[in-house]
Amino acid sequence: MAKKQYAFYPGCSSQKGASASNFLTSIKVMTEKLDIQLNEIPDWNCCGASIGYAEGGELPRLVLNARNLALTEQNMPGMDMVSGCPACWLSSRETAERLQEHSSLLAETNEALKEAGLNLKSHVRARHMTEVLIEDIGYAAMKAPVVRPLDGLKIAGYVGCQTNRPFGIAGESFENPMYLDKMIETVGAEATKYDQKGTCCGGALAFSEPEKSQKQIRDIVEAAYDSGADMIVTPCQLCQANVEIYQSEINKKQGTQFKMPVVYYTQLMSIAYGGSAADAGLNGQLIKAEKLEKIAGK
Repeated sequence: MAKKQYAFYPGCSSQKGASASNFLTSIKVMTEKLDIQLNEIPDWNCCGASIGYAEGGELPRLVLNARNLALTEQNMPGMDMVSGCPACWLSSRETAERLQEHSSLLAETNEALKEAGLNLKSHVRARHMTEVLIEDIGYAAMKAPVVRPLDGLKIAGYVGCQTNRPFGIAGESFENPMYLDKMIETVGAEATKYDQKGTCCGGALAFSEPEKSQKQIRDIVEAAYDSGADMIVTPCQLCQANVEIYQSEINKKQGTQFKMPVVYYTQLMSIAYGGSAADAGLNGQLIKAEKLEKIAGK
């Protein structure tokens, strides 16, 4: 099939040495096998998701994202802008849709963009990587490159909240989205019946109200154990970090013995498509996904 090309917005957390750098590592095998070409947007900037709703106001937040959209229009005309991070995707898509709907807001944004020598016509479509996989590639094509089925693995598909709301994946339920379960099944693993798949991990509360955040994480991890899962898989960088990192803190405070691996869907696909543990970035896990590593070594 013809190579599908997209403008790619990596996001800050996926950069080398950052908390989700193994996501960017694992995406390479997946995109190569599916004949997808991701063209990194030159000189992209932070989407402002972590601070964008603070005291800066609406216009600066929109301009941050509009600059990335304008760079896409300028350098990769006609391409959709694809994000791997749900927070980046929400920021980009909200901006794209707001500016397409409100000409006065677009004019104000372009006034600010003049300082960077840019002008946004607002024709770029902002998408999440899972949208591309489901809508442009399809489940059958995702299954075709599997050379190392993940037989015997039981996986809790944890979508989280940002990939699911307010936009979500077309045709999916907000309360019980099934696309991640289907992606798990395409690589030969078993998707467990998991009742926490659409809940929030409390990432925004991790520092300000850690007790509330850790209560939510405990519910997510316990539900995965109750479902019989060997690991949790997620499309969200914040969810991955939050649910993995704080298990040890919960163990210390509450006497639990959590040791549930939390990996990205791209890591599953990388291994199933024949990639090594290093190709999948499994060396970046705090809680080792030993069963997945064992399959990678076969």
